[in-house]
Amino acid sequence: MKNQDQQNYYRIAEAIEYIRNNFKRQPGLDEVAAHIHLSPFHFQRLFSDWAGTTPKKFLQYISLEHAKQLLKEQQVTLFDAAFETGLSGTGRLHDLFIHIEGMTPADYKNGGRNLVINYSFADSPFGNLIVASTPKGICYLAFVDDETEAYGHLEKQFPSALFQRKQDLLQQNALSIFQMKPGNLSDIKLHLKGTPFQLKVWEALLKIPLGKLSTYGRIAAQIDNAGASRAVGTAIGSNPVSFLIPCHRVIQSSGAIGGYMWGSTRKTAMIGWESARTDRSEMSGF
Repeated sequence: MKNQDQQNYYRIAEAIEYIRNNFKRQPGLDEVAAHIHLSPFHFQRLFSDWAGTTPKKFLQYISLEHAKQLLKEQQVTLFDAAFETGLSGTGRLHDLFIHIEGMTPADYKNGGRNLVINYSFADSPFGNLIVASTPKGICYLAFVDDETEAYGHLEKQFPSALFQRKQDLLQQNALSIFQMKPGNLSDIKLHLKGTPFQLKVWEALLKIPLGKLSTYGRIAAQIDNAGASRAVGTAIGSNPVSFLIPCHRVIQSSGAIGGYMWGSTRKTAMIGWESARTDRSEMSGF
């Protein structure tokens, strides 16, 4: 039985899917509310509580034109300068991710032998998730619909590791990102299983500011491998820690949202949710 927060997310996800499929018509509040069998008043309140903005504003955030505008405004030089300057505030969470470590070649090869991995399940604004950690940091985070299946996927990532169901401080710090409170974000540590190329791509993703977007080609250029857009896409698709490494902020050069390992509707929800919070932070002076 899903809890109330999860039920609300799946209702919102259904509305987002409808908006995504019909945004060119700019559907009104009554139309979207009717699609998910809620009154306009109830839908507006539920959506605003979840997204932090109105359905109408959210529609603007996830429209094709909005995506194109974000890409147009975010020039590479300014993009790099913002990261190197280390701008403060909740709109620049990427500069707080200062701990990232790749597993040793031996760890990578032996599937995590001798690693003790804690894992737990938690709620998020985007549905239930599984999060796992080694003593060095978060090694896995994925959105799940079935806990048994999710644990099976985790085991496949580290077939020789010892697993124990336990939520530790590393996981608690990581989950604080969904609250958009800077308090514990500097304590987030990532311990990732990946090739040197994958780690380089994932580090580049961490430089995409909250509320901004990038493209596969731009990421390739940023890691000095301009002709590797396809390889970059593969590395992005292999991201083992959803949301913490924001692969959802990479879209197609056309401005289209594109695919996502955990579902394009969830990706759209993340982009809109972050944009709404960036807008709200800027308005409040952060």
